[in-house]
Amino acid sequence: MGNNSHRIPGSRGKGRKRASSHIRRVRHSLLTQWRGGVDPPAPDRNIHRADEFLSDLLKSVGLSEGIDESRLKESWSKVAGEFVAKHTVPESIRNGVLVLLVLQPTMKFHLQQMSAQLLENMRQELGSGVVKRIIFKIG
Repeated sequence: MGNNSHRIPGSRGKGRKRASSHIRRVRHSLLTQWRGGVDPPAPDRNIHRADEFLSDLLKSVGLSEGIDESRLKESWSKVAGEFVAKHTVPESIRNGVLVLLVLQPTMKFHLQQMSAQLLENMRQELGSGVVKRIIFKIG
């Protein structure tokens, strides 16, 4: 029994050391291939924060101005006055176009006649690039 190749797997000796060394090398090689290389990629490589994409997303849907609804309503109330503000509602603002819902056709006509002045006042209130045009809709 001088040959080590016929040793029992649980027994001690040089054959077991060679086998465990071989198993470690194979295990290391398999794990290296499975992980994608010697230095595995960072686990957070495909994780992004929302703020990285939010500004581009808002621009794509026309909300890059970043004005919230309450500020828009407050500004409209200041510009238009209490009476007009009670009979109109800012519906949306996209790409610089402010859409206002107006309750009555006569009020819509009156506001259209004043649209240049209202637009100038909105620009002073919110800044020159926020509102570029005002559209009035019956609603």
